[in-house]
Amino acid sequence: MGDVVTTLRPILERLGPNPTPDQILDLKICDPAMGSGAFLVAVCRFLAELLVKAWHAHKCLPSIPPDEDEILHARRIVAQRCLYGVDKNPMAVDLAKLSLWLATLAKDHPFTFLDHALRHGDSLVGLSKKQIEAFHWKPERQRDFARALIRDRLAPVLANRNEIREAPDATPEPLLSERLHSADGFLDPIRRYGDLVISALFAGANDRQRKEKLEDIATTTAEQLKHFDIERHRRLEAAVHSLRGDRSTHEIPLPKPDHPVIPFHWEIEFPEVFDREDPGFDSFVGNPPFLGGLRVSNSLGMEYFAYLTSTFQEAGHVCDLVAYFFRRCFDLLRDRGSLGLVATNSIAQGDTREGGLGWICENQGTIYSATRRLRWPGRASVVVSLLHIWRGRWSGPLYLDGKAVPRITAFLFTKGGDRSPARLAGMNELFSQGINIRGPGFLFGDGEATSLEEMDNLIRREPAARERILPYSGGEEINQSPVFSPQRYVIYLSDIKTEAELSSFPGLTQIVIQKVKPERDSLGSNPNNIPLKRRWWAYHAERRDFYDLIRAKDKVLVCCQTSKYLSFALLPTTWIFSLKTVIIALNSNAAFASMQSRVNLEWADFLGSSMKDDPVYTPSDCFETFPLPKEFESNQTLESAGRAYNEFRSDLMIRNNEGLTKTYNRFHAPDERSSDILRLRELHAEMDRAVLDAYGWIDLKPTCEFLLDYEEDEDEDETGGTRRRKKPWRYRWPDDFRDEVLARLLELNRQRAEEERLSGAGAEKSRAPSKKRKSTRRALLPKNEPELPGFH
Repeated sequence: MGDVVTTLRPILERLGPNPTPDQILDLKICDPAMGSGAFLVAVCRFLAELLVKAWHAHKCLPSIPPDEDEILHARRIVAQRCLYGVDKNPMAVDLAKLSLWLATLAKDHPFTFLDHALRHGDSLVGLSKKQIEAFHWKPERQRDFARALIRDRLAPVLANRNEIREAPDATPEPLLSERLHSADGFLDPIRRYGDLVISALFAGANDRQRKEKLEDIATTTAEQLKHFDIERHRRLEAAVHSLRGDRSTHEIPLPKPDHPVIPFHWEIEFPEVFDREDPGFDSFVGNPPFLGGLRVSNSLGMEYFAYLTSTFQEAGHVCDLVAYFFRRCFDLLRDRGSLGLVATNSIAQGDTREGGLGWICENQGTIYSATRRLRWPGRASVVVSLLHIWRGRWSGPLYLDGKAVPRITAFLFTKGGDRSPARLAGMNELFSQGINIRGPGFLFGDGEATSLEEMDNLIRREPAARERILPYSGGEEINQSPVFSPQRYVIYLSDIKTEAELSSFPGLTQIVIQKVKPERDSLGSNPNNIPLKRRWWAYHAERRDFYDLIRAKDKVLVCCQTSKYLSFALLPTTWIFSLKTVIIALNSNAAFASMQSRVNLEWADFLGSSMKDDPVYTPSDCFETFPLPKEFESNQTLESAGRAYNEFRSDLMIRNNEGLTKTYNRFHAPDERSSDILRLRELHAEMDRAVLDAYGWIDLKPTCEFLLDYEEDEDEDETGGTRRRKKPWRYRWPDDFRDEVLARLLELNRQRAEEERLSGAGAEKSRAPSKKRKSTRRALLPKNEPELPGFH
């Protein structure tokens, strides 16, 4: 209830200190992914209490039926007049109705009529009234063949819906259903026009194909309006069925699409919301579904992904689904409207922030209240953010994590701007994600597709295979092994261009044919899969220029992309690193100090994303933007501090037989008092001091404390009692100090980006990609063959 109150509070303040019943009942509140209807029930109860107070304050208490009390009567009226909801799951729509029925149940009255307000459809996919009238997703491209028809039909739709909303409490349900059926009868052809336009958007692989498809559909529709033809009718029905999957004919059975979409055209579905002065909803509430940006295309289809990225400008390719819900809700708000939505903590991170809160804050949106990290009730390790946003000019107080602040940025931060820091010239060439081998059949190891014993036997039979089997390191080795030692090996044939050349390595080729090729052959028609199917022996999209660069070095900085603690290690360039790692082409202790210091760790935590509550190091956001200290490679103080820390940490891990995760678990534990960990903390502080000095920030005096990253609620145990979950302690800088460092880094990033712009470096980088270096045949192969455990 508290979250709903925070959402509706500024709306009620807009109505004044003593709102009338009519003002309250004119409010229109929506949940765009209503699920079971829990948020709508909370809104219903809250507004009903206000409505009862308004009845008494204005001395206009209506006649209360004998089977109802004032609160129940108010709930029934609020539910019918103020509440709206949409969900792509029809079962969820029914469940939400049931929840509101239970909240408004009266003994001698029928269930509250809700069919007009709780609707089935995809909240993110749909057109505005202007777009439908123009028969184009770009409404400036006008087609007038249906404009008058659409406008004539919307008038009776609005009239019937208003009769439903304003019907007395005792109105028979069949009468209300008849009015809704009449409204939907007028609305169905308009919906169909919108669906036809959307079907063209989903039918093409590129913009040209989509425009051609729309032109064909528009021509067919215009001809059909002049003269009905059964074949044209079938073609149009087939176009809609290809989108929705629910309109196959008996004469021509049509296959159901892999990812059916039921569009929801908000402005025509709820015309009373948008055909009023200052159109739009007063508020949105809810808990939109979460789906990571990288999973959108696989789970919902490439066409759906293309639709989202083309419809919502500035939403990047790894923008989480929740950001699109924020954008959709903000677009549908009236001026001086509010939204209060639950999001994962990725909402303020990376592409999700850029395409969601970043865009909103730059388009008249103000975050007036935010809780950044809150454990969601239940057993899943889910950390959420609660955000409240106002559309239009805001003059009230702002609250971040319950504290009054002067500003809340798109980063959910009190200082700095809403835009992401600039990517700095030259940094892109210094990092790469690890290699996506795209097939576990390439691997040798315990529990892998091929055992180490079989690998040994193969090398005895074919000595030439040895140079094509390389150590393979992933997150487990980096985080858990005291010496980072790979326990797996991988077949490397990616630089071989043709299938005929594989004959030089018959044993390895046979393994790949048996254990990799079948999986590749089964891949779908996604464009990314075509080269994988054609060159089934090769890895996926490796960066040849980057690996040419690191071959000249003996070691590079490597970290796990997702781990409990972001930690860097200097590891050999003769290894293959998995997709779950990030490789940085720096090999000095000064570079290690700069990256392992809290200056960079806080920057990465600030700009990176997360998986559950583990940080995800996204190098394009975290490294490419990071303003390293100038001339850090020649800074001997940094070199010494980095060497001392790295050597002590390595020795400590070997002595204790503990990897990075266990070592840093102890590092951050408040009750850890061993002399070794105390010394590691001292060395980390010395390394931080050296890095701050390298920036010239000698005025900053850092201290560390054991702090909680977020407060936790009590959790139910298996007996129904409560228990405290383990608290995530961190030995870190206090928030105020961290914020000061981050603010200086943001400003330094801005200065360097401006310097690059003035010198032309940034423009040159954006205009012309660096020339590809000539690939060497064995770019990933070791300069000197290492002694591999298990080889004889």
